[in-house]
This record gives sequence, structure tokens and C-alpha cells, in this order.
Amino acid sequence: MKQYLLQAFGYDGLTLVDAPEPSPGPGEVLVRLRAVSLNYRDHLMITGKYNPRQALPLVPCSDGAGEVLAVGERVTRVKVGERVMPTFAQDWIAGRSTLERMRSTLGGPRAGVLRELAVFPEHALVHIPAHLSFEQAATLPCAALTAFNALFKFEPLIAGQRVLVLGTGGVSIFALQFARAAGAEVIVTSSDDDKLERARGLGAEHVVNYKTVPDWGKEVRRLTHNEGVDIVIEVGGAGSLANSIKATTAGGLIVLLGVLAGDANPPNLTSVFMNGLRIQGLLVGSRDDFETMNRFIAATRHEPVIDRVFNFLDTHEAFAHLVRQSHLGKVVIRV
Repeated sequence: MKQYLLQAFGYDGLTLVDAPEPSPGPGEVLVRLRAVSLNYRDHLMITGKYNPRQALPLVPCSDGAGEVLAVGERVTRVKVGERVMPTFAQDWIAGRSTLERMRSTLGGPRAGVLRELAVFPEHALVHIPAHLSFEQAATLPCAALTAFNALFKFEPLIAGQRVLVLGTGGVSIFALQFARAAGAEVIVTSSDDDKLERARGLGAEHVVNYKTVPDWGKEVRRLTHNEGVDIVIEVGGAGSLANSIKATTAGGLIVLLGVLAGDANPPNLTSVFMNGLRIQGLLVGSRDDFETMNRFIAATRHEPVIDRVFNFLDTHEAFAHLVRQSHLGKVVIRV
């Protein structure tokens, strides 16, 4: 079989190689991978910025979808021929994340999905919603689940509430779609007017260009009649947190998912305690969360937004497209 192997940090160290075909042992499942979607984490892992101590060689990428080719003894969760997705944290079945559970993540430290065949524990697989293609399903394990949990895990999103979504990457677009499906009013920020218009087409009530409106937190307050939003999907980190705090209503929730906006001086935290704001970190979710989200996706007939699909042999080009950040939604590789 073919697989991509990271043998040294950097894209020059990512090469396509031949590897022996694996076979499942007791409690394990052999999956023929059909599609892989890219996360910014994958780029950071390849360049050595996510974990410089990551042991190499490593098969990168965490999010994929495929079909069951064979099962080992005592496997009961899946059958040959069924369409499945592996979970991001393979040993996180339910409950809270722990250090031990987060050591089982695909694409580092465990071997990832950028390959033709892979063996997974049966407890680390979930079924693909029937209406989705392999390419669509491959977008779900990290980006979709992160967005879903940000909106529904800590307190159920109520129709009529307001959600602020930063950016138009994979997590952000899923958050826009899920929030609209739940009846929320959504505001989206971006530095690209074309992307903002596409976000309007996906249901955004308001859009704000944060480059032309640097004080976008104040603008969000204006757009909400000075009330602010109930939930912020915060992917920027320190570089955007001050504006997110300004944009949030009293008692509102800021879910911190990333650090794409870079470093900045610490924001003034007075508003956090004066207005009873909550800042909640989040890293994807458990298998139980994944299955809950899939029921929501099936019930709403949700269609993930895919920016572009690349061929397996064009993996380096796919990553270059991701890093340019010109995409809206997810970047996918067809295996």
C-alpha cells in the first residue's frame, strides 16, 4: 500500500512510500481510506511547530473516512463493507478529556490517516451518516465536532440567540451552518469581502471585515443593538480576544478554539468578571459526542462545505492551498 510518511520536519521530509499491508488483530478493524481532510494542526505537525518532540517517522493527518475491509476477532461495532470514520482521540470514548486520552490522537502521536489502509481499534470508529460522501465525511472528525461542541456542549444553543463566528475556515463554517440549523442569528468576520459574501449565502445575518473595521467588537455591538452576542467561536486567540470580549453579552460564552490571530498584549479582563463572561477552552470531543453530532447531521441533512478536493498524489499542493488560507470551508484529499 501507499502512505505519506513524515521522516523529518518540513514538507521536504514528507514523502510517498510503499508500506506492508496491515491486518487487524483481535478487537481491530482494517479500513480502506477513501478521503482525508486537512486541519491547520496537520500543517503545524509537519513543520515541527505543534510538537517539536514528536517521534518520527509519522503518518500525518487526523481526519479521514473509508470502508471496512476486514475485522479481527470479537469485533461487534462494525461489519465488512460499512462506511466509517476514525475518531481523533482514539481512546476518548466518553466523559472529559484527560492527558492519557489525548495521547491517543491520530496524526501525532499516533500514526494518522494519510494512507490507503489503516487498522483502528473497533471502539475508535463511528458510522458515516448515510447521505454523505466519503469526501464530506472526512471533514467531520475534528472541524465539525469542534464546532458542534462549541455550540451545544456547554449549554444548548437556543433559537434566536446570537453567535459570532471568527473567520471562514473549516471550524468556523461548520459553526455558521450548525448555528443557522438551530435557528440562531450568526455574525461572521473575515478579512476577505468575497468570503464574507459567500458566508452571507450560507446564512450569515451580518458580516464584518476586520481589516477595514479594526474595532470589530464595537461594530458587533452596534449590529446587535448594543446587546452583544451569546456565543463567540473564538479561533484567533490573543490577537482577537479583546474584541471578542467586547462583542459578548453579559453572561455570554467565548469558546476558545485556536490561536490563528497570533500574539498580542493581554486583553483587559475587567469586562470578563464585571459582565460574568465565560471563556471556555475546547479541543474536539469524545466518540459519544461524535455520534451525537452525526445524529444531528443526519436529521438536518447537513452538507459540509468543501473548498477543493485534491488527488492523493497532489498532497503537497493541497497543503500549500491550506497554508495560503484562501479557502472557505474544508480542503480534502481523495485517496
